[in-house]
Amino acid sequence: MSRLATKFAEFKKTGHKALIPFITAGDPNPAFTVPMMHAMVEAGADIIELGIPFSDPMADGPVIQRASERALEHKMSLRHTLEMVTEFRSTDQTTPVVLMGYANPVEAMGYIDFADAAQKAGIDGLLTVDLPPEESQQCADLLNARNIDQIFLLAPNSSSERIKKMDQVGSGFLYYVSVKGVTGAGNLDTANVKSKLVNIRANTALPIAIGFGVKDAETAQTIAGLGDAVVVGSALISKIEANLDSPEQAKREITELLKSMRTAMDHQG
Repeated sequence: MSRLATKFAEFKKTGHKALIPFITAGDPNPAFTVPMMHAMVEAGADIIELGIPFSDPMADGPVIQRASERALEHKMSLRHTLEMVTEFRSTDQTTPVVLMGYANPVEAMGYIDFADAAQKAGIDGLLTVDLPPEESQQCADLLNARNIDQIFLLAPNSSSERIKKMDQVGSGFLYYVSVKGVTGAGNLDTANVKSKLVNIRANTALPIAIGFGVKDAETAQTIAGLGDAVVVGSALISKIEANLDSPEQAKREITELLKSMRTAMDHQG
């Protein structure tokens, strides 16, 4: 049983909703990432999504695109990202870490080599934006054999058949993209999210994480009432971008935002 599956099983028993922050590995510099990961856990994060910097992040909005650019200026790569998780694991063996990115770096390393390296580093899940379930079985099998989950993105227009396919190939959780467009775009329509989740839950028993458009504690609280987990990314990256000359200030602002989200999520209704 994977670390993600174990965590979500615990959360289901207690009614706890997972808070999943996203940052890009190496942004604004490589020394920032691991201490920030630990600080996010201390602020109430249950699972960490770590972005693999990529030169053509087509599903990401300008905020996360610029984060990748800053990281790549420091020669960040998939291997360096795995090294950061290894460092994180030296003092945290319990918080699940999910890598989020694009297929190219994984394919360049090779699925088997990546799966072995990810297991050694202590990775718990992989979400590749541009690798659909129809083309993911080989990768998913290699990862599952190592207790690593292959995670998929669900869009507002995903059909029942596609949800079932993601349920068949994927594991860990499904990530529901709650707004159309790239990361950081648009405003959440909670009525639409609630309606769509009825269809999603009819076609999968996997936990549902909801992201894209989560900006503050109030939004996080609302989304926590609908799904099993709340993902926040662009709102955190914006803190980094606003404080490029003062990474410690960025760290403080990120932890403050996460603490406010955790508090709000724990006090629904």
